[in-house]
Amino acid sequence: MTKHEILKKYWGYDNFRGIQEQIIDEIMAGRDVLGLMPTGGGKSITFQVPALAMEGVCIVVSPLIALMKDQVQNLRKRNIKAAAIYSGMSHNKILETLENAVYGGVKILYVSPERLESELFQAKLSHMKVSFFTIDESHCICQWGYDFRPSYLKIADIRRIHPTKPILALTATATPAVVADIQEKLSFKQTNCLSMSFHRPNLTYIVQKTDNKVNEMLKLLTETEGSAIVYVSSRDKTTEIADLLRKVGISAEGYNAGLTSLHRDVRQQKWTDDRTRVIVATNAFGMGIDKPDVRLVIHFDCPTSIEAYFQEAGRAGRDGKPAKAILLASNKEANRLKQKLAAEYPEKDFISRIYELVGCFYEVGVGCGKGYSRIFDMSKFCKTYKLFPAHASSALHILSNAGYIRYDDERNSMSKIRFIVDRDELYHIGSIPERLTDFMQELLRNHSGLFTSYVTIQEERIADELQITPQEVYEMFLELSRYGIIRYIPRSKEPLITFVIDRVAPEYFFLPKECYQLLKEKATVRIEKMVQYITDTTTCRSKLLLDYFGEKFQEDCLQCDNCQNMNRHEAAEDSAISADSSTAIEAYVMQKLADRQMHHISELYTADIPSPKLMRTIQQMLQEEKIKSRGTLIGY
Repeated sequence: MTKHEILKKYWGYDNFRGIQEQIIDEIMAGRDVLGLMPTGGGKSITFQVPALAMEGVCIVVSPLIALMKDQVQNLRKRNIKAAAIYSGMSHNKILETLENAVYGGVKILYVSPERLESELFQAKLSHMKVSFFTIDESHCICQWGYDFRPSYLKIADIRRIHPTKPILALTATATPAVVADIQEKLSFKQTNCLSMSFHRPNLTYIVQKTDNKVNEMLKLLTETEGSAIVYVSSRDKTTEIADLLRKVGISAEGYNAGLTSLHRDVRQQKWTDDRTRVIVATNAFGMGIDKPDVRLVIHFDCPTSIEAYFQEAGRAGRDGKPAKAILLASNKEANRLKQKLAAEYPEKDFISRIYELVGCFYEVGVGCGKGYSRIFDMSKFCKTYKLFPAHASSALHILSNAGYIRYDDERNSMSKIRFIVDRDELYHIGSIPERLTDFMQELLRNHSGLFTSYVTIQEERIADELQITPQEVYEMFLELSRYGIIRYIPRSKEPLITFVIDRVAPEYFFLPKECYQLLKEKATVRIEKMVQYITDTTTCRSKLLLDYFGEKFQEDCLQCDNCQNMNRHEAAEDSAISADSSTAIEAYVMQKLADRQMHHISELYTADIPSPKLMRTIQQMLQEEKIKSRGTLIGY
């Protein structure tokens, strides 16, 4: 089938929109390409369509398990052969999925960047007929690759296995410097970037100065109807603020990376289904969230970069209808951001001292310790040496980046069980409750090797299969342990430190430039730009954001706090569209939609018509039912 036939058969569209077709043509011609498309711009179509049109399997590198699961589920609903490999899957299931990909049973295979380093994956990949590679959310190469997910910097290594296959990189957020960095890190054969406008005329950006963020948040949520997101900087705050909102009658749930995957999925689904109005989240919440009708995004705490803010704010108004992104900033916000920078990048002498103290803490001598691994008690470490945990944690991350240690503070080790009676004994135990007998039978049906070694398990998955709660599963494991039938090792979230190399003497300690100095310089620039954004009182917010991403826009939005404060909004109202100009704009819109296809709203932007006037005319035409909308698409 042709690309247009595939689009029509599986998605029901007659034509592509924006730069979708251009990107598809590039990848089908075998050329590396980076696609910059705003949230809601239809990024997934650009790799899903060519994946079906070309021979072989498309490998999609995606950063989040939830994102993979959602896309696989949606593709399977369209009868498209899709699969994903992620942590928590059994070895047998992973092997089965890879074999299916080798023998043509999968057209689109989702994997994490860490999976690319697996010897098993690489061995199977060498036998796959690959069409092309897709790197979704490719800005993570720059945002995370230098920080806590170094696997992002090694993605290009897969090219040695299939050197002739092109790479499609996709993102909704990238500065000109990041665009260049992505292409360099992915070893593009030639620079090739296609982009759409980042302009969001339906989204109003506001910086609200306040010294009482709680009251301001409550006021905004009371004044604005519809679904909302409140972003905060810590896990504790997600619980604290969600509790506060529920106490005043606003349905809310907290969301952070510390929750189990089941709890995160349940809370996200309740919010998606409008059973919960507000989700209070850290930056763990966002990528792949497919909810178009978010009317309000509040940043209770200020992000440390424009990239993060733009991504998170952009989750409002994906349906093309008016929405607000409001950042609450106290008078001390700029100082807090600068203090955070200092905490994240402590002085080199301090980092060297932390390295020495870790060696002393574990009594690892100079010239020894390679491979030594222990659970790390941050509280005890800081109390012993009179340190601030935030500063110590930052130093440990930098030491990890530099290759001295591996510091895993997001470790979430899987639970493990093993039967300590043999199979014959098991069937002669008669004094245990029937529910435990049924529970054991379910375990034995779904997990192999339980009598010979420890096997990793997921309480949430077992609970889902048995339609009980994870707490009930946990309690039954404890009961079986008390009966002397199994050994149960619950999951652990305690940090782990491993000495990657033998401990070096202080005089030989140094930090490579790319592991400290360059990163600090980039972080400093990001903080400075964020400070500029929240302190600027005269420049249109949309202009500030678009300029950061290298896009020059002439018109003021007339909606943000700065435009209103400068009386631009009033001026715009005073010079409301005349009947003649309105008719001319309406004629322009009708001419653009003359092919009777649905078009992304960004395709109608033109330098000849101010965006606010264009949006008001479109809204009027929708009300008069002269045109119709479907999300961010409009047409006859």
